[in-house]
Amino acid sequence: MTRLAALGGAVIISFSAIFYALSGVDPVTGTFFRTLYALPFLIVIWWPRRAEDHRPMRSRWMAFGAGLIVALDLISWQTSIDYIGTGLATLIANLQVILVAVVAWLFLGEEPSPATKLAIPVLLFGVALVSGVGQAGAFGDDPLLGTLFALLAAVLYGTFLLIYRQSNRIKAPAAGPLMEATAGAMVMTLLVGALGPGIDFAVAWPSHGWLLALALGGFLIGWLLISYALPRLQAIETSTFVLIQPALTLVWGALIFAERPSTLQMIGAAIVLTGVGFVAVTSARSQPVPSVEPAFET
Repeated sequence: MTRLAALGGAVIISFSAIFYALSGVDPVTGTFFRTLYALPFLIVIWWPRRAEDHRPMRSRWMAFGAGLIVALDLISWQTSIDYIGTGLATLIANLQVILVAVVAWLFLGEEPSPATKLAIPVLLFGVALVSGVGQAGAFGDDPLLGTLFALLAAVLYGTFLLIYRQSNRIKAPAAGPLMEATAGAMVMTLLVGALGPGIDFAVAWPSHGWLLALALGGFLIGWLLISYALPRLQAIETSTFVLIQPALTLVWGALIFAERPSTLQMIGAAIVLTGVGFVAVTSARSQPVPSVEPAFET
């Protein structure tokens, strides 16, 4: 049952980029309605268990603040989809663990594991291939810009995780901090929309049908299944299930949108997927408890 939940969650989340692309809306509008549609359901899930949520107000505001960051993450990731396609954007956005390790190494002096050190230059080479640098036939309207936005999304998501985990150290019902983070993300998206490109509030079909599927499927149901399964799986199994998500998104992008990255981009994608898998599995063997989490983007 646990493995089925993990697999089901991985498959559902792998459609997130597809649902966004099918909606045809801009990144800021997509992020706003994704959070708006999910928030009432999170409140309904959390409300019956609110007496079990003993987090102090500081932790609740911390979750809200983490949501401000994840809004920028989602906007960046969805922007990268517009430039480089669903599959490659999702793959690069899943580099958050590696990028956070690099930032911690450079600025905080926290030395990464030997596996991470070994993987960093290999992954950077793979990312360079995916970006299409020097390739005349690279896939995407602007593959270099798309790769940069996906990398930004990975850094922002890693930052979100560092704060979000601290907001629920007492292990309150998962819907509580997720509800607060979602509210924070919605507020930040409104702010970005007001200061920048705006938000299209017109509700049109089928665009909002896909946004509803994104909010309730890829965001809510997928995350609840994954959140249920991860603590109950061996760490190495967790790593495997999490890697299924970007791999499947590459497949869906090819089948649904006929995304055809160049040969060098596909080699780069294979290098990135293999490198992330190597680090995840190597780290999992030394950890009794799973520590790998799916990204909001996948």
